[in-house]
Amino acid sequence: MHVPDGFIDAPVSVATGVVAAAGVAVALRGSRRELDDRTAPLAGLVAAFVFAAQMLNFPVAAGTSGHLLGGALAAILVGPWTGILCVSVVLLMQAVLFADGGLTALGVNITDMALVTVVVAYGLFRLLVKTLPRTRASVTAASFVAALVSVPASALAFTGFYALGGTTDVPMGTVAGAMVGVHVLIGLGEAAITALTVGAVVAVRPDLVYGARDLVAPLELRTAPAVNGTETKAA
Repeated sequence: MHVPDGFIDAPVSVATGVVAAAGVAVALRGSRRELDDRTAPLAGLVAAFVFAAQMLNFPVAAGTSGHLLGGALAAILVGPWTGILCVSVVLLMQAVLFADGGLTALGVNITDMALVTVVVAYGLFRLLVKTLPRTRASVTAASFVAALVSVPASALAFTGFYALGGTTDVPMGTVAGAMVGVHVLIGLGEAAITALTVGAVVAVRPDLVYGARDLVAPLELRTAPAVNGTETKAA
């Protein structure tokens, strides 16, 4: 999914660079409402996890391979604005340190893999969470579907960028079919990783899952029955 230098022409690269810069700027402002003493440390862990996971590829079909995009996972765990920042930082570091995605194509990659995946995944996740029963299993299921849909959505976005500014002679139908078909399979892997991770966190610390905080019941102090004339309190 990482777009190299020269694969998309200069006008589209510049335009997506402007979109990416604007999206990151808005995310910086929005993340102030999301980051707190719980989210801030987790955001660093999420960024490190996505960075490491994107370096690992798994086989898909016909000699192709895929890797975690991480937009859905980041958005659900630490919030959509912070999630955009996490994935954007990962993409920047990969381009600078490992030449994984071109620097001139950084705007394309951030728009495609950070903005599109986070917006699609978090919007669908919140819709499903509000529709399904308010249970932890519903949060896990919603994260699976959100991650699954976000990957081919990102592939469709790339196909649009290629249609506008692709520099190769490959027909659009071939590009669209290959991108969407392969990335549906990649999406299944992304969905499984996202659901397993979110499910594990929500099982032990549901308060750490930003997208499901409103499902966590507040702590209540209860008074235990009197024993030998004294009362005990328990949370």
